[in-house]
Amino acid sequence: MPTDKRLSLTEAIARYVHDGQTMALEGFGHLVPNAAAHEIIRQGFTGLTLARMSGDTLIDQLLAAGCVKKLIASFVANSSAGSLHELRRRIEHQDPEPLEFEEYSMGGMVARYAAGAARLPFAPIRSCTGSDLVALNPMIKSVTDPYGGGRIHVVPALNPDVSIIHAQRADRAGNIQAWGMLGIQQEVAFAGGSVIVTVEEIVADDVVRSDPNRTIVPSHVVDAVVVCPRGAHPAPVQGYYDRDDHFQREWSERARDAAALREWIDRHIRGTADHDGFLAGLGADYWNRLAVGERLSAPVDYGRRR
Repeated sequence: MPTDKRLSLTEAIARYVHDGQTMALEGFGHLVPNAAAHEIIRQGFTGLTLARMSGDTLIDQLLAAGCVKKLIASFVANSSAGSLHELRRRIEHQDPEPLEFEEYSMGGMVARYAAGAARLPFAPIRSCTGSDLVALNPMIKSVTDPYGGGRIHVVPALNPDVSIIHAQRADRAGNIQAWGMLGIQQEVAFAGGSVIVTVEEIVADDVVRSDPNRTIVPSHVVDAVVVCPRGAHPAPVQGYYDRDDHFQREWSERARDAAALREWIDRHIRGTADHDGFLAGLGADYWNRLAVGERLSAPVDYGRRR
């Protein structure tokens, strides 16, 4: 009988997240674990170092809630919708307090996670050559290529205390299946000390076994699997719902006002008991405009012994 790793989101965050940890919350424009970030805010964790390859509303919310003291990231903006104004207040004006920011290229972040997943001390990278990042970030170093290629930059492995990702589905044991734009989900999971995965649905074991190539993270890597429908919103989930561009654009305007941003967090996150409460606050009809049509992939015959 497979080990059942199902927990509620409240239980998973309470069990594996602690003040002062380094935490990865990853998903590259797709499969972003926003519901998990909200639960971190509800439970009031502080002093966190947040690793996030690309910036989005999740960063603004965790900063405004007082959860994060340091950010490790590359691209930082509200995608095509505008700026992350809480982040800008911290970096440009130290308001309400300074934020330690360790910056890499996107390739640098990928290399750090990949090295962490492989349990290597560092990874070589070419994309820093000629970049100001080398001068800005002392963690990017230069070494001699032992195979005669001259000098090359390296970045340190990133092994978060806890890695949190989102995916489409899993079985009860935590075999995680995803499709569409996968980003760095697999490497982040393998690099983490503890691994929490939120999913749109838990499916029967036979569903996962019927299509094993969709399993991007095997159960032995996962500590907790959480059924969390619409847990990536406002990011999209392929096959489930579209990106909420309206929310993203609205956020860029809301976050200009620090007080309004904190009032929104108090009402919609701290003022709700859980993710279901957050969704209820959006309204039953909210999801109609984010609905997606069906587009099935062609079947695959894996074959079997006779």
